[in-house]
Parts: sequence; C-alpha cells; structure tokens
Amino acid sequence: MSDTTFLPFTRPTIDEDTIAQVSAVLRSGWLSSGPKVLAFEAAISEYCGGRTVRAFNSGTATLEVALRLAGVGKGDEVITTPLTWVATANVILEVGATPVLVDIDPVSRNMDLGKAEAAVTPKTKAIIPVDLAGMPVNRDRLYEIAHQHKLRVVEDAAQSFGASWNGKRIGAGGDFVSFSFHANKNLTTGEGGALVLPEDADPALCERLRLQGVRRFADGGMDVDVLGGKFNLTDIAATIGLGQLKHIEEFTERRRQLARRYLTTLDAALGLGLPLADFGNGNWHMFQILLPSQVDRGQFIAEMKHKNIGVGVHYPALHLFSLYRPFGYRPGDFPHAEDVGARTVTLPLFPAMVDTDVDRVCSAVATVLRTMKK
Repeated sequence: MSDTTFLPFTRPTIDEDTIAQVSAVLRSGWLSSGPKVLAFEAAISEYCGGRTVRAFNSGTATLEVALRLAGVGKGDEVITTPLTWVATANVILEVGATPVLVDIDPVSRNMDLGKAEAAVTPKTKAIIPVDLAGMPVNRDRLYEIAHQHKLRVVEDAAQSFGASWNGKRIGAGGDFVSFSFHANKNLTTGEGGALVLPEDADPALCERLRLQGVRRFADGGMDVDVLGGKFNLTDIAATIGLGQLKHIEEFTERRRQLARRYLTTLDAALGLGLPLADFGNGNWHMFQILLPSQVDRGQFIAEMKHKNIGVGVHYPALHLFSLYRPFGYRPGDFPHAEDVGARTVTLPLFPAMVDTDVDRVCSAVATVLRTMKK
C-alpha cells in the first residue's frame, strides 16, 4: 500500500468463491442455523481431530456455555488473567461465580501458571487461560495443575485458532476449548465462535443452552428444561467460516512471515518491548509492541494515524475497570499486567499485507518515537 493509503491494524481476507457461496445462501432462503452450520461444525471438528464441536454466534457465548456445562456457578471461583478482553472475566460473573485474577508472565504475557496454582482454594472450580495474541499457554503445565487440583479448564483460545502446542493443534486436545471468529480473528465468520467439547460434556445440553433451553419432539411438541440463551450461528456466517477454513494454513504462514519481518526490521535502539519470537506454536494473531514507559500512548496512536497507519490497544488490565473494583482489586495488584496493559500497542498484521507494508510501519514507528523523545 502507498503511504497515502490507510493501513488498518487488521483486515479480513475473503475470497471471491466465499462471496459467491454467501450469495447462494442468501438466495436459498435459509439464512439462520441450517445445513451450512452443520457443515461448518463438521469441518472444525475434523480440524480438531474429530472432537465434538458446536458453533455459536460469539466466542463470549462459548465461554459462558462452557462454564455452565462444567457446572460452574454461585459460590465457585474461576482463575483467569487480567490481561485479556473483558469478556473472559465477564462470563464468570454471568454464571454467578467469582473471578480470581493472577498476574502474567512478562515474557509470554500469558497467565503466570505458578501464580495460578498458588491461587487455588477449596472454592476453585475452573481455570480460564488466555492465549494472548495467539501465543498458547503452556498446555503441559496447565493440565498438570488442573489434574492435580481437580479443576475444569475452559481454554480461551479466542485468539489462537491455527496455533499449536508442541505439534498438536489447539483444540485437538484438552478440556473445553473456546474459539472466537470475530471479524479481527485469523479465521472469521464476521461474528461467531465454536466450542470444542470434552467427552464428558453432553452435546444435546450444549445445544439447548445455545437456543433458549428448547427440546423439540417428533410430534411437533417442545419442552424447556434449562435456562438457555440465544447464541446460535447463522448459515451466512458459517459459509464465511467454511471459506476461511480452506486458507487457514496459508493465513498462518503469512502472518509468521510478516512477524519475522517486524522482528528483524524494528530498530532495537528504540527501547521497544517485542513479543516472544515463538514461531513453532503461535499463530501471530497480533503483533504487539510495548512502548517505552516515557512515551504517551495516546499521542503515539494519533501520530501513527496521521501517517495513515492504524494501531490498536489489546488490552488494558481489566481489574482496573470500575466493574471489578468491588472485588477488591486495586492498582498495583498485578504489576506485570498493568505495565503491559499501559504500554502495549498492536501494529498492523493481516495476510493481505506485503513486506513493504511492514517496512512502512517500522519506519513510521521509528520516526514517531524519535520525534516524541526530543
């Protein structure tokens, strides 16, 4: 892209065949959940090694339903990280449980699993790890802790579709695994998500929780025996997902190539904090740098926008939000998460970018920072 063209921090890549398939769905007259959703679930299941998968209208819904299927509710505690999209903790409140936050590891920026284990109490029912920016949490250590303390795991893999842990795809193993297919994700359905179920979870109950608790009978009758939500995916969205899934490997490889170029091109003398260079496991959902502490992030964002480059902030430490203050959380409780949350910016990274786009971003970052430090 030229320097006069705005470069967003992300943009989905939708091929012409997918657009044509969506048009066919629109002409079919079957727009809500139908055959395309079933096909999408089957395709994600195959991708995840044949595990049972149910599609939803968001990754938030998948997290909530997973907690309900795991029996998490009032009086229970769920351990998670403060450095995530707030939905991760909000769903814990939604089911009546208490979120217990622990600080991050400053290198991976994921939950510090040692601190997570230290936070386990007799009330702890589950743990929700988050694969920040598509960098997987250490699955070996995670499940060692879970098995030792008899905890359910709800993997918040919203950002890590296409990533792996030691050669095994995220979603192909583990307990509950929650994916998001939001517009900014590596695989998108516009809005959507999927939940990979463990063997002891009831798929029929999952489906009822997904759609108002309704149980239908062959004679046309119905019953409602559980409080469900309105979380079903549409055939329109599923069709987009089916088209995306065909390209997920090439999308992931291109993201890795772009990330490598960022890491070799960004000027180390600028005082930036760079992400962990893990190309064997991560899917590079986002490329996040940490600004020098003396740099005003708002000014940096404005200056980059002036150069026609969009950057994002993912994420502020959620324990500082007003909603979580009544739980006793205060500034200083999680210094690593607070530091990363205050200094992080997400640079443009998406498969349609060319190498010169990365060079342009790196040049702009250097120019802006040098100007701001004067």
